[in-house]
Amino acid sequence: MKLQQLYGYARRAIDDYKMIKEGDRIAIGVSGGKDSLSLLYALAGLRSFYPERFEIEAVTVDAGYPGTDFSGISKLCDDLGVRYTVVETRIAEILFDYRKESNPCALCAKLRKGAFNNKARELGCNKEAYAHHFDDVIETMLMSLIYEGRFNCFSPVTYLNRSDITLIRPLIYVKEQDIKGFSKAYKLPIVKNPCPVDGYTKREYVKQLIKTLSLESPGLKERLFHSIKISDIRGWKLDDTGNEANDEMSE
Repeated sequence: MKLQQLYGYARRAIDDYKMIKEGDRIAIGVSGGKDSLSLLYALAGLRSFYPERFEIEAVTVDAGYPGTDFSGISKLCDDLGVRYTVVETRIAEILFDYRKESNPCALCAKLRKGAFNNKARELGCNKEAYAHHFDDVIETMLMSLIYEGRFNCFSPVTYLNRSDITLIRPLIYVKEQDIKGFSKAYKLPIVKNPCPVDGYTKREYVKQLIKTLSLESPGLKERLFHSIKISDIRGWKLDDTGNEANDEMSE
């Protein structure tokens, strides 16, 4: 995937769901993975030609794993003209040394989000951007269906009541395979996830399940995504004019 294609996918999602408004200041969650670095590229580029003017801040929450190096991200941010902030935490120590969690994902996500939200407010941001892509959407829906017994998914735009911040997901139309191609083509400075349970999660199981089913039923991913867009899951349905039919979802 070329940079202009990335811009196009991101802009379509932003326009469809009215993610960005004039004067927004957006904190981008940069984990160091291919998805968040692609999001950084997309929003950094869109600043120069998107009709609504906005500002961005790149923020990484450092969980505290020894030897993690974010210098490559720092250089990329310098090249893109984006201010970069690393939030140092003791999340890894809390999860594995003190609590000795065998299934740490939910608590880890909660702690990371809390640190990110606090820094976003400190930087004067009214919005946050997460790098959830097309495949994340359908995986989340299937996880909800399999493990919770309900047809549900995160919303493209979510208002966080407690933080008074709006969360946006501009990459929902971008497929993971395209992000992989973009990452290789532009030599993104990926930081390998140091978590010891990475790759052994319920999400990874669902990802492999979808991969298997897609081999048997070509076009499955597109149909699953379409089912979400036309469903009653709040925040997803567009009206006949292409505008979001629902108000921003709150949590």
